[in-house]
Amino acid sequence: MQSSSIDIAETPATQPGLRLLLLPLVILAGMGLSVEAGLLGPLGVQVGHLWATLSIFGVGSAILFLLLLFSGRQQGPALNELPRWQLIGGFLGPMYVIVLTLATPHIGIAMTMIAILSGQVGKSVLIDHFGWFGATRKKVNGERWLALLLIVAALVLIARG
Repeated sequence: MQSSSIDIAETPATQPGLRLLLLPLVILAGMGLSVEAGLLGPLGVQVGHLWATLSIFGVGSAILFLLLLFSGRQQGPALNELPRWQLIGGFLGPMYVIVLTLATPHIGIAMTMIAILSGQVGKSVLIDHFGWFGATRKKVNGERWLALLLIVAALVLIARG
């Protein structure tokens, strides 16, 4: 793990049963992003891209508020005790949704999602390789490069199709 002045909790070893449960759950979440893109594109055209983004985050914030309200006390430091860089996701999330809202009507859901996937996997490989943001370092090997190459090939094929 990358040394840092910030204490980052070690990730516990994942039990095989938990991995088998989490993988389909993550795949379903990814499917949800495709549905979200399908909903956001037309919504952005109808009400404007920024209003569509605000409405999505408003509904999400209301749901999260209710979950927090009924889930009991949360453990962990207060927001003002965290390094400011850890809160950059608050900026990245809306930027992602705005781009999704803008791109989907023009290039389609499949192209938007595979382009997002190629960016996610490419950056994720670098984050793993260098151990950025406190991630456990995982050196890039041939299989990871091949996976990234295949995703880029899928992007090219979908763009041509």
